[in-house]
Amino acid sequence: MTAPRFARYVAIGDSSTEGLDDPDGRGHYRGWADRLAEQIARARRDVQDAAPREARYGGDGELLYANLAVRGRKTREILREQLGPALAMRPDLATVFSGTNDVIRKGFDLGAVRADVETMWLALRDSGATVVSFTLPDLSAVIPFAHRIMPRVHAMNDALRETAAATGTILVDFSASPLTSDPRLWSEDRLHANALGHERIAAALAHALGLPGADESWATPLPPASPPSVARRAATELLWTRRYFLPWVWRRATGQSSGDGVLPKRPTLAPVRPEESSR
Repeated sequence: MTAPRFARYVAIGDSSTEGLDDPDGRGHYRGWADRLAEQIARARRDVQDAAPREARYGGDGELLYANLAVRGRKTREILREQLGPALAMRPDLATVFSGTNDVIRKGFDLGAVRADVETMWLALRDSGATVVSFTLPDLSAVIPFAHRIMPRVHAMNDALRETAAATGTILVDFSASPLTSDPRLWSEDRLHANALGHERIAAALAHALGLPGADESWATPLPPASPPSVARRAATELLWTRRYFLPWVWRRATGQSSGDGVLPKRPTLAPVRPEESSR
């Protein structure tokens, strides 16, 4: 088995990278970045265990991982608040995902967002990190009225593809996969992936990075599902509007953010120790 080349992984971004809505069972969120870190750590451990003593990593060979993401952050805020601390940790792997909180707001400035993304990707690349990101999925089948912002999403994704090609960033194109529009991969709020969605994202990134055991099975469609009844669909839409959409509108109207007062869940590099049950 080839040893993963990554030893210091830093994730920056918004609620997706923070891990909403993938509860860890301890009152916090896990998410695709944690899952990816765990997969890298398991691969490092397996190689360490199989290698002759003289060929093992220096130290204990653990992966160091930090997650600086905070929910509600727009791209400019991620640049201002998270890039500097990330660079100071000298990562050899960095994931950067943003844009959702930009495209859903009035005054979306594609040129500014693209420039900020390019700044972050280049800074991390020039510091020696492999940089990974992904496109925004098409949620028009998941969120009512999402079709209104899809032109922005398409433009954002085009900009991400062009910027990735220019900067050497690994970009997983989720917008090209029909799987990511399956409502069963999304939480009740329809803006965040659920546990299965985060699992698929982590698997896709692991495949893009060439991690041992990773393959293209992340894109396998879910089994066909029976469509809900009209009454069930109406009740679901009413619940979603009351529980998620109206509070979101209120926060926007009052200048509040879901990330107000929220701190990064993993602000410093710390070892990732895979559980023995994962063997």
